Amino acid sequence: MLHKPIPFRLYLTRFNYQQLILRELRTKSSNRYTQRNGEDDELKIRNPIENQEDRLYFHKSKGQHILTNQRILDSIVRKSNINPNDTVLEIGPGTGNLTLKLLEVSKKVFAIELDKRMEDILNKRVAERGFKDKLTVIWKDALKAEFTQFDLVVANIPYGISSPLVAKLVYGTNHFRSATLLLQKEFAKRLLANPGDSEFNRLAVNVKLVADVEFVMDVSRRDFVPCPKVDSSVVIIRPKADIPKVNLDEWLAFTRTCFGKKNKTLGAIFKQKKKVIELLRLSKKMGPINENVEMGDCCGCSEEDDDERESEGEDFYSSSCSELEASSFKEKIIEVLKSGGFEDKRPSKLSHELLLHLLSSFNQAGIIFHDQTEQKNAGNTAFAASYNS
Repeated sequence: MLHKPIPFRLYLTRFNYQQLILRELRTKSSNRYTQRNGEDDELKIRNPIENQEDRLYFHKSKGQHILTNQRILDSIVRKSNINPNDTVLEIGPGTGNLTLKLLEVSKKVFAIELDKRMEDILNKRVAERGFKDKLTVIWKDALKAEFTQFDLVVANIPYGISSPLVAKLVYGTNHFRSATLLLQKEFAKRLLANPGDSEFNRLAVNVKLVADVEFVMDVSRRDFVPCPKVDSSVVIIRPKADIPKVNLDEWLAFTRTCFGKKNKTLGAIFKQKKKVIELLRLSKKMGPINENVEMGDCCGCSEEDDDERESEGEDFYSSSCSELEASSFKEKIIEVLKSGGFEDKRPSKLSHELLLHLLSSFNQAGIIFHDQTEQKNAGNTAFAASYNS
């Protein structure tokens, strides 16, 4: 079925912004626009200030949901604890509702926006408020852009890039005080999950290794234009001053193995023939395990990785490993699990301390998870690109 976008005029005045938008909402039908994947509703904006008929469409499929509730916007800025000398990074400024509030309380705002259609509206609103010299807009994909130095992140993140963007922030090279993020509610719940929670997953275990995550508030879907299908939540991520001394490449590869099937026991996960042969192949190429090297794997929230790997077959790995070697290596793996009492444990129930202990035991036994002969990622760009939300 084809739907025409819901039109509304965007009057960029200082007062009653939200009320004017809501008053102008109306519905029409048309065969002109085609939905993407049957779900792409769009909203149309006229720009009367420019005295032109240019039209701007918000695409739900691209995560373009503009937060219009002024009370929520003010609360987000207040909770971010922005100092007058802070430089703030905003991702996805859109038409500038949050941007203007950030400019009021900070020294500088770097905004990263992919959609160049927002440029005229954003620039005009900022200029009218006298903030032109305080805003720098980088018109790029946030996952591919190199971040300049900043003190804080405050952003309404497009749902589709939440996972790779959080990973890029917490495992990136930029040092920052905190990131206040508006995220899809279900994603936020997974990010906040602790061992034993049903939502506890690879994303949570990897992010919380290097950062603390705090829940701030829920935000209704009705506070956005266009209205998304789900509610949102605001969380604050604060990088830890001290993180465990662990090879991050090794840790990320280890958690990918453990949380690929997080509800299986570790014994069941590591006794699989394909997994044994894969680890044997890696261990044959083992070099010294250095601590705190640049990571080369994604932070990960997908729990389907192992299923995909198993479907590839075993011929590639079997060619370099004899049955005798594999059997002997499997016994070594089981011995590590048994000696630490991990064989019947499930990854989703284990704390960071226990997982780190298990990884250390594996490494001491000559069992590694990351191929150190592979070229390291050149930076955050490759890191985020390898990450599927």
